[in-house]
Amino acid sequence: MKNIDLNYLCTVIGNLAGIPIRTYKKDEQVVYHSLVELPKDPLTPYLSDIFSIKAHIGYFITPYFNYYGVVNCPPYKIAMKSIVQMPLSSIVQILCTMNYVLNDEKLSLEDIQIYDSEQQDLTEIIESERTNQKFYSSDTEDIQKQQAVHNTLALEQTIVNIVRKGDTAALREWVKNAPAVRGGILAADGLRQMKNTFIVTATLISRAAIRGGININDALSLSDAYIQKCELLNSVDRITNLQYHMILDYTEQVEKLKKGKSPSKLVICVSDYVQHHLSEPVDVEALAKSMFLSRTYLANKFKKESGTTLTDFILKEKVEEAKRLLRYTDKHATAIAVYLGFSSQSHFANVFKKYTGKTPSEYRKLHTK
Repeated sequence: MKNIDLNYLCTVIGNLAGIPIRTYKKDEQVVYHSLVELPKDPLTPYLSDIFSIKAHIGYFITPYFNYYGVVNCPPYKIAMKSIVQMPLSSIVQILCTMNYVLNDEKLSLEDIQIYDSEQQDLTEIIESERTNQKFYSSDTEDIQKQQAVHNTLALEQTIVNIVRKGDTAALREWVKNAPAVRGGILAADGLRQMKNTFIVTATLISRAAIRGGININDALSLSDAYIQKCELLNSVDRITNLQYHMILDYTEQVEKLKKGKSPSKLVICVSDYVQHHLSEPVDVEALAKSMFLSRTYLANKFKKESGTTLTDFILKEKVEEAKRLLRYTDKHATAIAVYLGFSSQSHFANVFKKYTGKTPSEYRKLHTK
């Protein structure tokens, strides 16, 4: 090996990628670098697997789908584990970089990640399991039962179309008589199954909302937020409830954009601007300027294309956000008024009652029983 400072190399790579790195000389650990203190090295149970890797670059995936990357440069072995959300391909690219520095060997992802023998073994296992479960039964009744195991495709198409159209009325009506979902087995236990199903649903629904006109970054950020919240839950009922509210949230947001069967580009742009400025007094002059229009022309054109005035539209959007905050947070009405850019709590209360028929406190009491 060239005269390379392994301590320096591991420190730089570890700081850059945010991953713990260990260097072993034969069986002895000589370098350890991590940005965080870990009470116990999670690599310890898998040392024998790590040391069994002899190629210049390799990786080991644990039964819990954590992965460790390895670079061999005899007599040294460098092992790293991602503790942040980093794709395996990114880890492998880091390994390729270190391998080039240490072994003067240029490798790429396709040189590392394709394991034909492992893929063949996996195919044989799956085929064996399918046969054992009688996927190919000659009995007509068995075949019909197997075909009825999954009913998710039709349900997915129904819900995706509802979200894409922003049809909240159809969603509420569908929920009243929603069929039982018979999906595939995504996990060994019920809670993990629900969380995995939730993630799939969030992915499908966010894409449907994007097709319905929602800003891409907004839709994907909302999906991330819902998934993170789902991961914190430990009750199937609460996950089911969160999933419904997620679908309703996306559908309502699309519905806001759908001012008529074919919303104009102007209406969509105004709605998008207002959504991004809800937490401040919306300046119509600034809105018009952002669209390279005069205030008067924008107000008249918006009224013609949407059927409502700009002022009414902006206030209704703020009230909808206030309703969400009153129902799903414990923020005081005064804090909500300030957050939404109202001049005072009394102004907020008057506007809220104008569009809902109730005061903020009455609305919260009604929806928190």
